Amino acid sequence: MLVAPSVLSADFGNLARDVKDICDSGCDLVHVDVMDGHFVPNLTIGPVVVSAIAKAATKPLDIHLMVQNNTFFVELFADLKPEYITFHIEEEKHPHRLIQKIKSYGIKAGVVLNPHTPAETLEYLLADLDMVLLMSVNPGFGGQSFIPTVIEKTSKLKALCDRINPSCLIEIDGGVNDQNVKLLRDAGADVVVAGSYVFKHKDGKKVAIQSLKA
Repeated sequence: MLVAPSVLSADFGNLARDVKDICDSGCDLVHVDVMDGHFVPNLTIGPVVVSAIAKAATKPLDIHLMVQNNTFFVELFADLKPEYITFHIEEEKHPHRLIQKIKSYGIKAGVVLNPHTPAETLEYLLADLDMVLLMSVNPGFGGQSFIPTVIEKTSKLKALCDRINPSCLIEIDGGVNDQNVKLLRDAGADVVVAGSYVFKHKDGKKVAIQSLKA
C-alpha cells in the first residue's frame, strides 16, 4: 500500500518541518488538497504555499483539486511538476480534454469521484487515466468519518480497471486508518490518503505511516 499523507492536517505554522517529517517517515506521496471555497465550502492553499511544500518535500506531490474552473488551476500548478493532478468529475464538462492537457505537461492525470458518484461513470475515461481517487468522505474538510460503502465501490472500480486499464492506480481519501486499510487493500486500493491519522497519531508520523503499509 502506498501512503499519501494530506498536508491539510499539518501544522501550517511549521509546514516545511511537517512535510520533511512525513517524507523522512516513509510516505510515498505528499497529498495536497486545493480548495477554492466554491466547489467545496472551504478555502485552502494556492501556488505560493504549494511551491513551498514542493521545496520541502523529498517525495512527489499528489495535487487534489476541489475547485471550479479546473483548467485554470491545472495551469497554475503545472510548473511545479507534481507527480499527479486529480480533478473532480462532478465539476468538469470536458474531462477527456483536461486529462490530455494535464498529460501534455508531463504530469500523471487522475479523476476524483465523490461518495455518491458511481464507479461506472469512468468506464469511457479509464483507458486514459493514471489514477482514480475515490472519496470516502464528503470533500471539503479533514477529520471526517470513513463512509464504508466505498469498499464495495473500490471492488467495482478494481474490476473495471482490470478489464480496461490494469495500470491505473486506485486511491482512497477520507477517514482512512489502521482499522479499515486492510479492507481497502483487499478491495483493490493501491494508495491511501491519511491526514488526521498521520499528523495526529499519538505515537508519531512514522508509526502511523508504517501501520498503513503493514
